[in-house]
Formats: sequence, C-alpha cells, structure tokens
Amino acid sequence: MTASIDTLQHECDSESLRLPTPAELKAALPIKHNLEHQIAEQRQSIRRLLNDADDRLMIIVGPCSIDSEEAALEYGRRLAQLSAELKDELFIVMRAYVEKPRTTLGWKGLAYDPLRNGQGNMALGLHSSRRILLQLTELGLPIATEALHPFVMNYISDLVSWVAIGARTSESQPHRELVSDLPCPVGIKNGTDGRIHNAINAMRASSSQHHT
Repeated sequence: MTASIDTLQHECDSESLRLPTPAELKAALPIKHNLEHQIAEQRQSIRRLLNDADDRLMIIVGPCSIDSEEAALEYGRRLAQLSAELKDELFIVMRAYVEKPRTTLGWKGLAYDPLRNGQGNMALGLHSSRRILLQLTELGLPIATEALHPFVMNYISDLVSWVAIGARTSESQPHRELVSDLPCPVGIKNGTDGRIHNAINAMRASSSQHHT
C-alpha cells in the first residue's frame, strides 16, 4: 500500500471541499481482519504492562508528528526490526501523530495540512493519515497517537493501540468524553503548569459513562 502525496491529492481534487464520513474513509481504506486481531492483541499487551502483569518495559518512541510519510515508513521499518530483536525486554510502541498541538500558531499536522503550504486540505489529510497508519500497522508495530480533535479520532481510532491526551486538552470535557469511549488504553498528561491534579480529575471523569 503505497501512494505519494501528489497521487493522493489527485484522488481528492474532485471533492477537495467535501470531507468523507468516517464510514466512507474506512470503506476506501479498510483494515484487514488480521490487522484487527493484531491491534486487539497489542492493546491487551499494553493493558497487561500497565497492570504489572508483564515485566517488560513499554517504550513509546517516534516523531512528534508525521510530516513526511516516506520518512515515517523508513523509521517504522527500522523500529519494527529493533522491536523484534528486543521483544523479550521491551514492548515498543511507535508514535505516529497526525495532529500537531500548538500553543499559539503553526503547522497543525498531516490531518489538516498534508501539503504543508498553509492552505489546508482536510479531505486529503485524513486520507493520508489513515493510509500511513495502515502502512505502519502492517509492519507489525503498535501505534500511538494524540487525540487532539475528537472529530479526527473517528477516522483512525480503530488503528491505534495507545492514545495520548495532551497537557492543553486534559481539562477539556469533550476529550474526557472521548476517552470514555475509546477502545484502547489512554494516557493523560499533567497540565501545562506542571501540576498533576488536572490529569487525576481527567482520569476520574474519563472512567465514567457520559451522555453526548
């Protein structure tokens, strides 16, 4: 499964102003049954690690955000090889962030501006994001991402094994509601001021049921 940004842009040009629904994008870029099984097992492995039922060390490593699909795949191939070599001691999860949190302004990530020209093309960006995550899971890697905009997670949540809620959004009610519905383990950061009470409150709220 390979495609350049130029190819994807051509595919999306005719409907560049129309976002696909999550169901439409998942139908265009479906997850294979064997990958569904792989991700389910990887999520369970993370739960076991977090509950001290596995004495390996979990390492979440990788780029802060994906700005080059080719570079991300090359990194993923090397990481998958290293993961296989160290599997008895380490459980390696690759960071594959398609959204870039910003304190003020700046590039917002592959999901929003895949051409990195400031113009934005979310239809192309979501397509590119789901495609690269599928390619990385095919390498056998468990994938981590940050849930920045709850809307985006509808398109990719079936592909990730671990999700982060960042310092800027740990107090956000929509993000706490999102976490309560995600099918994988989630880490919630302390606030931007460094204190942990926001994360503790977020964990308590996220572990409860919500009406949305």
